[in-house]
Amino acid sequence: MENYLNYIDKFATETDVQTAVDNGELLKPYVAYIEDEDRIDWNSKKIDYSKKPFSIVAHSDGTIYWKTFKSNSPFGPVEPYIKNIYYFRNGESPVEIEPSVSGTPITVSSGDVINFGCYSNTPFYSGTTKYCYFDSTIQFSVQGNIMSLYSYDSEEGIDTLKTNFPDNTPNNYFAKLFYNCTGLTSAENLFLPYNTTTSCYSYMFNGCTSLETAPALPATTLANNCYQYMFNGCTSLETAPALPATTLANNCYQYMFESCTSLTTAPALPATTLTENCYFYMFAGCTSLTTAPALPATTLVNRCYSCMFQGCTSLETAPSILPATTLETACYSSMFRGCTGLTTAPELPATTLADSCYNSMFDGCTSLVSAPALPATTLANNCYSYMFAGCTSLTTAPALPATTLVNRCYYYMFSGCTSLNYIKCLATDISATNCTNGWVSSVSSTGTFVKAASMTGWSTGTSGIPNGWTVQAV
Repeated sequence: MENYLNYIDKFATETDVQTAVDNGELLKPYVAYIEDEDRIDWNSKKIDYSKKPFSIVAHSDGTIYWKTFKSNSPFGPVEPYIKNIYYFRNGESPVEIEPSVSGTPITVSSGDVINFGCYSNTPFYSGTTKYCYFDSTIQFSVQGNIMSLYSYDSEEGIDTLKTNFPDNTPNNYFAKLFYNCTGLTSAENLFLPYNTTTSCYSYMFNGCTSLETAPALPATTLANNCYQYMFNGCTSLETAPALPATTLANNCYQYMFESCTSLTTAPALPATTLTENCYFYMFAGCTSLTTAPALPATTLVNRCYSCMFQGCTSLETAPSILPATTLETACYSSMFRGCTGLTTAPELPATTLADSCYNSMFDGCTSLVSAPALPATTLANNCYSYMFAGCTSLTTAPALPATTLVNRCYYYMFSGCTSLNYIKCLATDISATNCTNGWVSSVSSTGTFVKAASMTGWSTGTSGIPNGWTVQAV
């Protein structure tokens, strides 16, 4: 060992190796000898970006801009800017900058690493009307601890960097920070805090069409609106970050990946207790997504899964089961609407329904060949309205055991199901408002309708028993 140790870097402790990697003194890939353990470290250490200030890395010559929204922006009037931030290159003095509508410029050369910080924790935008953001004429990546934009003194060094939002952090702290920044290509090495605050990352990367790699999102307990619209419209993003949170909050993931048209894989979603709108439109329009994650939640709330996968035209595999047995208002409404590649629906064991709970759930799923059982015998207003509308490959309806219908419960339920040729419906009271209105419009011209023997109130046509079908009584 003595011979080759003369040619590799030596460090007293493992901690010294990590420090050298973080400071750029030991470049990866490396081989290092750790003296107190008498062993070789073969490139095992990763740079700890939580100990580095937030930085922009320029990929070519050009300009970075620090901007603020116009007073007539869609986000409301912009109030006076109240925070001084600064930037510095290694070895240079900090330069203080303020945003402007046209953008305060920072001239960069390819390979430049521009560090950012601030001298106090006065928010640089807060509430709902103060938003500043980066833009550029070039492609660039971001790295380091985003909290240097909260509070960081470059002279005091990394010990001032925070890894959590303090309790008094204003809402929307990093909201829209890279809004529509089409030059941003990677945030893989961006460190985000271990906790969240209200709307902290709302719209953060919205419209970043060149973003290919997202940052890690380590928080396990979320705050209201924290990730809403975060990656909306990131059309180059192929892989979503892991989402380990088990304690959710209202609107936390709504629209998070909407229209991420290159996204092929969805992250695991381990939470078992949901919150209002938590997954609302989360993956809507993700046209490359083929498989939905398991959804183990058993405690639902209003609109929790509404429109979650709407328009995911490549989605072939849904969760095998949606295990909740008690539903809430609009919880599954339009969940798989327009998923034209979906062939099999998840099991739906719920027996306690809620208004609009399954409304339009599979509307337009043209490849769906089998429907799930619907065991509930007590219905809710609009519960199955448009549920299978436009499912042109569906031949057999699920058995409908409820005897008393309610307002609009089967409203247009099977409309446009041009291959449907079998329905078993045991209803004996269909007097509720529009309960079967249009429910079998444009189904197959021939088929079998099974009804309760005691039921004599059925009419024929698009709101009753389809014309031309054989009727059987049980």
